[in-house]
Amino acid sequence: MDQRVKPAPHEIRRARADNPKTRERDLAARLGISEAELVAAHCGDGVVRVEPRVNDLLTGLEAVGEVMALTRNESAVHEKIGVYDKVVTGNHNAMVLGENIDLRIFPKVWAHGFAVEKRDCGDIRRSLQFFDAAGEAVHKVHLRPASNLYAYQKLVGELESPNQESTVAISEEGSISKGGLESEAEASDASADVDDLRDRWSRLTDVHQFFGMLKTLKLDRRQAMRMVGQDFAWLLDNDAVSAMFHHAAEGEMPIMCFVGNRGCIQIHSGPITSIKPMGAWINVLDETFHLHLRTDHIQEVWAVRKPTKDGHVTSLEAYGADGKMIIQFFGKRHEGESEREDWRFLAENLPRIPSPTAA
Repeated sequence: MDQRVKPAPHEIRRARADNPKTRERDLAARLGISEAELVAAHCGDGVVRVEPRVNDLLTGLEAVGEVMALTRNESAVHEKIGVYDKVVTGNHNAMVLGENIDLRIFPKVWAHGFAVEKRDCGDIRRSLQFFDAAGEAVHKVHLRPASNLYAYQKLVGELESPNQESTVAISEEGSISKGGLESEAEASDASADVDDLRDRWSRLTDVHQFFGMLKTLKLDRRQAMRMVGQDFAWLLDNDAVSAMFHHAAEGEMPIMCFVGNRGCIQIHSGPITSIKPMGAWINVLDETFHLHLRTDHIQEVWAVRKPTKDGHVTSLEAYGADGKMIIQFFGKRHEGESEREDWRFLAENLPRIPSPTAA
């Protein structure tokens, strides 16, 4: 975001009216403001500011029924149609574990919230939109024809903020554009010991122990993958993600697809069928799952093998120019199950390129 004088709310509203087809994120960038500031400028005009009380939101959404959940980062947009059920609340971590909507949420990142109504060819489109302290989108919930409008309006009323000003205070600290699927361990200037890394890596029994290992060794993910050796992590051609999509669709292979930011990670588990490349984008356009991925943002793709008590599991991980993870894939599996053989075969046979040495 540039340092020019930001437009006033009435100027933002005029720009929105003059550019009705432009996506909010793109218009905000053009105006030199955050998306949260663009939305806030319309408070009182189809927008109601709501408090980002994540636990109350999640429990209230159960009654709203079928909706579309959207989580994105700079390079990928993940959309799932379903119901917010099997909610697990928490102040540090919250979860939605439904069949279709599967989320890992970090409530402290959620700083601003809005209920938005937009008229579209005579229809009204309703959504709940949440942003981090920098005004970047963390998570959005879009109503659908089958949604319970009464339950939605009741939830908005319960979350409505006494502050309905048309501006928001924005902090550049903690922007999700600096984040990725997982918080990175603080990288150390000192070189970690390769033998220690390989020993700890080989003794993992659960994929969730991986971040703790990195934190202990003061390594970020890509440092560790460069160091550990190709029996645990190997670099793939940047087209490997597109190739994986097509092979998985052809083989009707159920996969897990993770897209996230510092405030929310959204997961698809199941097959993918309709793969539609369009320019720099590769799109999955299935009945309850849409994914939009900027392949030109991918700078590195890694295949990563982690031991677990059920045998090793293999992930496919794409990284952007900033070194942060854009998207991550696994073969679909449940706790206590071995990795799918067809997924393992696919991951191990995608085109490789020589791995760089540790920096």
